[in-house]
Amino acid sequence: MQNAMQHKVGESLMPQHEEHRPREFTDADRAALNAQALRGLLLTLAAQGAMGLAAAVIAGVVGGAAAGLSALAGAVAYFLPNALFALRLVVSVRTGKASPFTFLFGELIKLFATALLLWLLSRVAQGWLSWPAALLGLILTLKGYLLLMMFRKLS
Repeated sequence: MQNAMQHKVGESLMPQHEEHRPREFTDADRAALNAQALRGLLLTLAAQGAMGLAAAVIAGVVGGAAAGLSALAGAVAYFLPNALFALRLVVSVRTGKASPFTFLFGELIKLFATALLLWLLSRVAQGWLSWPAALLGLILTLKGYLLLMMFRKLS
């Protein structure tokens, strides 16, 4: 009886499949994944743009033209580097040069570019800049993916 128990326990520890191999993707699989990723990038950019414009309209209605322009400037300070980063990702995927380094380096450049644009904004627009409105535009643009989640477009 004890020998039978040990045999059953031993069987449950055995792997269910004889070999564990990584899945090999065909060119069609890669093309489908790349198309899905491109669609996700474009949807995210569209949602971020919509949220930035919404922030500008809200700030403009509540705080006037200067607040609306400030919110738009804050949105552009994030949207522009992010759009360039997305374009860089698309190019690197299409040319077959995508790598984790490309992604991480692009993220780093995007963050520095956003900080630089905000710094330039503080220098150029000192007379009319409303920081609460600019931050509203920046934050709503950053959270553009929430719009996709709300409409269940984000997988």
